[in-house]
Amino acid sequence: MTQDLLAPVLARIDAGLDQSVERLVDVLRIPSISTDPKYTPDVRRAAEWMAAQLSEIGFDAAVRDAKKHPMVVGHFKGPEGAPHLLYYGHYDVQPADPYELWDSDPFEPQIVEAERGKRIVARGAVDDKGQVMTFIEAFRAWIAVHGALPIGVTVLLEGEEESGSESLEPFLNAHKDELKADACMVCDTGMWSVDQPAISYMLRGIVSTEIKITGPSRDLHSGMYGGGVINPINLLAKILGDFHDETGRIRIEGFYDDVLPVGENELKQWEGLGFDEEAFLKEVGLEVAGGEEGYSALERLWARPTLDVNGITGGYQDPGGKTVIAAEASAKITCRLVPDQEPEKIIEGLKAFVTERLPKGYSLEIVYSEGFPALRVPTDSDYLRAAQAGLRDEYDRDALLIGMGGSIPAAGSIRNILGLDSLLVGFGLEDDRVHSPNEKFEMVCFHRGIRSNAAIMARLAELAG
Repeated sequence: MTQDLLAPVLARIDAGLDQSVERLVDVLRIPSISTDPKYTPDVRRAAEWMAAQLSEIGFDAAVRDAKKHPMVVGHFKGPEGAPHLLYYGHYDVQPADPYELWDSDPFEPQIVEAERGKRIVARGAVDDKGQVMTFIEAFRAWIAVHGALPIGVTVLLEGEEESGSESLEPFLNAHKDELKADACMVCDTGMWSVDQPAISYMLRGIVSTEIKITGPSRDLHSGMYGGGVINPINLLAKILGDFHDETGRIRIEGFYDDVLPVGENELKQWEGLGFDEEAFLKEVGLEVAGGEEGYSALERLWARPTLDVNGITGGYQDPGGKTVIAAEASAKITCRLVPDQEPEKIIEGLKAFVTERLPKGYSLEIVYSEGFPALRVPTDSDYLRAAQAGLRDEYDRDALLIGMGGSIPAAGSIRNILGLDSLLVGFGLEDDRVHSPNEKFEMVCFHRGIRSNAAIMARLAELAG
């Protein structure tokens, strides 16, 4: 019965695709960069835009103030006995720099022709405004055709995902009753390929920190003091180089204590995916792989922890030279974690590793540190099977169950606080240049993402008691 209701919804989505794209372009024009305070008014403007879209199609929606940037919450009551889903996404975006590497203004979206047809290029195109709009446009089509949704829906959109989600857990704790649902849908992940849908069931966790090493009481003349003192920048560089041994293994004591090996059945499934590591590297201009020796590419990307230096600062940074030995040097570091690793333990181990390598008189400051554990989603739930069925309806092939090297801390918070497992269904591709210049979203992925969300709702409705 629900499948009969789906056909006119899909026809409506197809007929209204140009208008859906126009709405996506509108929100992509808003530079909702959450990490930079000067964009705070734009972040709120994006929240208000999202709330207005939900209100326009019949949701009880509003912008809710939070500690830093606002939340958007919307409700649509479903039929009696139908499942109720919480849809999570974020409307904030990463900074667009370096601007000179963009082919066009990152906040003036461009529709361009490419090998897969049209694509939209802009900051936030796929992460995560474009993916959020796949489910909002699916809601729009269902309500336009039938005057209602086939399931109950609550939408939660945050504005701090790209800057640490400081407000999310307090908001979840304060609104537990309002956000009750049966499961959570998260559209912030990817497909295996443009024609092969996927559901992610493993997410790595993350530890993010900045360390600062201080030595002399002031910056020193490199001629007067060079060779007579230990340079904090040289010291930091050596410590950073010590983090990994010659096989790529991380040398922090206890780092691997809680890392479990991947089961044989999972490894066989991953081998059957036909991952092309050479093409994966070629897409980013590389030929040589990195990471721990002795593991396959997908093991290293999905099931092994990492430590990476994301930025180094020290000394003179402006044009030209300055003969100075800086008093301090700092590095931003992230570790991707796998299930059972505890962020606090990793941070303490990292701190101890650096401290024991400092000469007398040199000090370590942890400028900031935060972390979220890894997530593994049950693959045997009725809700996940419904999502698989909906994707099969759209793509005429089974969705792959895949891991994901990145992190979505919100999924862990939603499970820990609201008790909900997440359906990690996304429509991005590996080459979408997430967080990079010329971020894009293939139009075929946007279009089929809307259709897929509509089909998944139809399958979820079949679970009605």
